[in-house]
This record gives sequence, C-alpha cells and structure tokens, in this order.
Amino acid sequence: MRARPGHVRIIGGKWGGRKLSVAARPTLRPSPDRIRETLFNWLSPFLEGARCLDLFAGTGALGFEALSRGAAYATLLDNDQQIVDLLHEQAKLLNAENVEVVASDAFAWISSKQVTPFDIVFLDPPFGQGYIESCLDELKRGWLKPRAWVYLETEKLPILHLEVAGWHLLRQGHTRQVEYALVEINRLAPS
Repeated sequence: MRARPGHVRIIGGKWGGRKLSVAARPTLRPSPDRIRETLFNWLSPFLEGARCLDLFAGTGALGFEALSRGAAYATLLDNDQQIVDLLHEQAKLLNAENVEVVASDAFAWISSKQVTPFDIVFLDPPFGQGYIESCLDELKRGWLKPRAWVYLETEKLPILHLEVAGWHLLRQGHTRQVEYALVEINRLAPS
C-alpha cells in the first residue's frame, strides 16, 4: 500500500494543531492521532526536559509532538533523503532549534555511533523487517538512561521475546492493524 502525501497534525503542546507534511513513500505510515494521544498520555509525566530519539522518524510526528509537549531535545533519523529534507523544513517552519535531523540508517547509526543516553526512544520502523528486535538489542548497549522508556509500534509485538530478552512491558494497546507498547529495560533480569 503506497502512502499518499498529506498531513498529520501535532495534537498537543505549544504546536498543538499545527500540521506536518507527509511524503509519499510506500513504507511510511504515520502513527494515527488516537495512538499518539494515548502514547503521550502515558509519557506526559516524563516529557518535561527529556532527551528523545526517533530512530525511524518518517513524518517526525513523534519527535515533534514530544518537543511540543516539553521535551528538551529530539534526534530524528531517517535514511530517505526526501524525508530528511522534509524534516528539516518542518523544523524550520516550527522554529524548532532543539531538534537534530540525521540522514542515516537507524540500525547502522546506533551500532556505530558513540553512545549518548536518551530518556525516551521512539521505535516505529517499517513493518516486517525485523528492526524492532535488532534495535532493542542495540539500545541496551548504553543508549538508555536509568529510567528510560522505549515506544514500540509494529504489526505484531513479540511480547514473549521482550520479556525473555530483558525488557519489561509497561503499557500496551492495539488497533486492527497496529500493536503498540511502552517498554523499559528490566533491570532486575539476569544479563
């Protein structure tokens, strides 16, 4: 299914109601308003001053929404140059100076870059590619602050795998087409 160009809106915070452009890309599926509303209700006590990482930024809706609601900083990654250019335009239109847009493959970036811990990581990759598991394994290499949260959005959550792999499921939800969850490292699990 090919995504149609259009808009997705920022739901709350200082940029609430502002629209972000969506590029026409086959793997781009903006998180629906209802899911983002739920996610940011979950995260609301932890957003103020947070450092956020969006590994598969796409529209940038998750990172820009976090900044709109009080996050201190966001790094948005995407490997599609047209999407990266659009993210730069969105940041400029919003006058967002506390955002870094990076043109890179997410897994290559977190595998090779010097680790800088984040408070919140958004992990909403293209479906069916196995990126969730690979990225979660790499994130445990020091990318997360002691009380960090990772948001997952996928076609099917590997719930049992998450628990065995040392992750603790905090919250979860689903629609007909999407499963989503908030997880943290289970610090009590044996390594």
